[in-house]
Amino acid sequence: MIVHRISCRGLFYSHLYAHLKKPNPEMARPSSDLAAFREIFSKAKNIAIITGAGVSAESGVPTFRGAGGFWRTWQAQELATPESFSRNPSRVWEFYHFRREVMLTKTPNPAHLAIAECEERLSKQGRQVTVITQNIDELHRRAGSKNVLEIHGSLFRTRCLTCGHEATNYKSPICSALDGKGAPDPDTQDARIPVEQLPRCEQKGCTGLLRPAVVWFGETLDSNILAQVESAMDSCDLCLVVGTSSVVYPAAMFAPQAAAAGVPVAEFNMEDTPATMRFKFHFNGPCGTTLPPALAHHETEAQ
Repeated sequence: MIVHRISCRGLFYSHLYAHLKKPNPEMARPSSDLAAFREIFSKAKNIAIITGAGVSAESGVPTFRGAGGFWRTWQAQELATPESFSRNPSRVWEFYHFRREVMLTKTPNPAHLAIAECEERLSKQGRQVTVITQNIDELHRRAGSKNVLEIHGSLFRTRCLTCGHEATNYKSPICSALDGKGAPDPDTQDARIPVEQLPRCEQKGCTGLLRPAVVWFGETLDSNILAQVESAMDSCDLCLVVGTSSVVYPAAMFAPQAAAAGVPVAEFNMEDTPATMRFKFHFNGPCGTTLPPALAHHETEAQ
């Protein structure tokens, strides 16, 4: 399985990305036949749903992708690295403080809700839905999804650099020094908060510096999470790819690997991706519009 070979988060600026961009010219364009998708959906027993930034963008969550995807004058991949945190923990914490505060004002959209409702409904029929998300906003959980694998971690968890303790943290602000900080405007100056005033560990006997418990670019994904992802992908008989650009790996390889193994894959996205031509279905448009009818109660399901 691909997750064992590539477990370090990064962008697909490699031969793998180039490979995905050059599908076999004999490949047919993916179908947009909703009825055909629904027929396969009605028979699927284990459904894997891979989600990316696009599913949360409809909730008003900044994606920090593409044109205009900046916080001040930086893109996410410039800040979301261990090296950046080591050089300037104040700036990185301002960035994550901004993202945490924004997320506390957002709510799940129809795509999140459709996935959660589908999981609950199918579980009563002995069928399984596993959400594999690259998002760190917890909107799937807030929508009601239970079987969620957050491969890049969560904005609302912290890890101590001294003792390693991880904890859920919904404090707003996360520390007093960050109150009112983190404005994204390009002319905003760094707060330059002294490191001792940044979020600190509250475990007994430890006051170590905390960092967001997210997977930064260049870091290895959690092996336990990857094992669960591998199990879900190996057992799925239908895979959905929702709102993901298919350029951040290893997640970008999950669905193409499933497709290569003969699993029907349906992509729901605003535009084509480098992997589109490898999939059986492609539904173009906002996920909050295209996904609910695709996952709705099927006539063959028991009432």
